[in-house]
Amino acid sequence: MYHPSGTAVQQAAGSATDVLEPGIPGTEAILFQRCTWCGTAMYHRVLCPVCRGSELRTERSEGTGTVRHSTVVHRNTPAARNVSLIEMAEGFVVRGRVMGPPIGIHSGDRVRLSTAKDPVRGEPVFQLADEPYRAWT
Repeated sequence: MYHPSGTAVQQAAGSATDVLEPGIPGTEAILFQRCTWCGTAMYHRVLCPVCRGSELRTERSEGTGTVRHSTVVHRNTPAARNVSLIEMAEGFVVRGRVMGPPIGIHSGDRVRLSTAKDPVRGEPVFQLADEPYRAWT
């Protein structure tokens, strides 16, 4: 495929294959792409969903975000687990798991990255950043 700069498109988007990897030994982070043309942040894409640009640079996420949607899954698992969509501070959305009781995870909860890669499912694992609200007893 021809690219205006004379280099292959795969060079520009080649780093998108290893989006979950430790950058500095001993620390883990989520790596995401940002379009060099329009600045849109995205997770694990080959083309920009806004301008269809293929020049994506890889950046490291802070690891903080907000739960946008969470659901409890009972299928193909010995115990109930949650699957959540997390909107990261940089503006992209990633699917992951939030540690804690599945019924206690709600939209709007703030979370931070705990482990970049779950050993079983290969998706990021988050933990609640704030203490969950508890009504007076």
